[in-house]
Amino acid sequence: MRLLYLGDVMGRAGRTAISETLPRLRDDWKLDFVVVNGENATNGMGLSGDHARLLLQAGADCITLGDHAFDQKDMMQAIDREPRIIRPINFAKAAPGKGFRLFDAPGGRRVLVAQVLGQVFMKRPFDDPFSAIEPVLKAHPRGGIAQAVIVDMHCEATSEKMAMGHFCDGRASLVVGTHTHVPTADAQILPGGTAYLTDAGMCGDYNSVIGMDKVEPLRRFITGMGKERFSPAGGPATLSGVFVETDDRTGAAKQLRMVRIGGRLEQAAP
Repeated sequence: MRLLYLGDVMGRAGRTAISETLPRLRDDWKLDFVVVNGENATNGMGLSGDHARLLLQAGADCITLGDHAFDQKDMMQAIDREPRIIRPINFAKAAPGKGFRLFDAPGGRRVLVAQVLGQVFMKRPFDDPFSAIEPVLKAHPRGGIAQAVIVDMHCEATSEKMAMGHFCDGRASLVVGTHTHVPTADAQILPGGTAYLTDAGMCGDYNSVIGMDKVEPLRRFITGMGKERFSPAGGPATLSGVFVETDDRTGAAKQLRMVRIGGRLEQAAP
């Protein structure tokens, strides 16, 4: 199966890049399934129902969220109406929506997508991500009930993301980190056949401070004082993520490539 994961969509620039580029990628790369992290797609804070529909219409099969899952209040209702949106498993127990789903893919195949939030350096004390993902992996064996298993590890610390990669090795097809908006260069296939990348980066303008217009973040770092609200940078966006090809029989990754398209970080296509 040919899978594409795209990192945190950041504001209008990221949404535009997805809308203009993803339909072509689906055709050119013969993609079977696409996951997009959309938690910063609306003004850099959360995802609205309208913007979720835009990402889905552009070709996303599933949208994951994160710690900003419900910053846009209409997502409280939208997530129950749209099963292709998932929030972290270990978010507040009373939160609407689900943290994992089994999706249909071409040829009668199925893909499990799950998301967990890390605990290290995060602003809120979320439940243990490892115990949260364990029963999901057990109930959806890779190469069995699901031909591919994708785990989105949304957290700050690289060590926690790496630990999740090894924890899921042999059981997930792909473990990919999100949240920090900075792409890492450590794409690898772990010994058990799990593709791993510490952070997919963002789909946004990299002439910025993690996707935000530079002026206000610089002012706060330099002076310690804020003057205005942060706003997403609006220049040309780079689509960042990872492409993975898996074995349908075992669910193991056969190859993976980091993806950087457009903007400032463009590189060769898979």
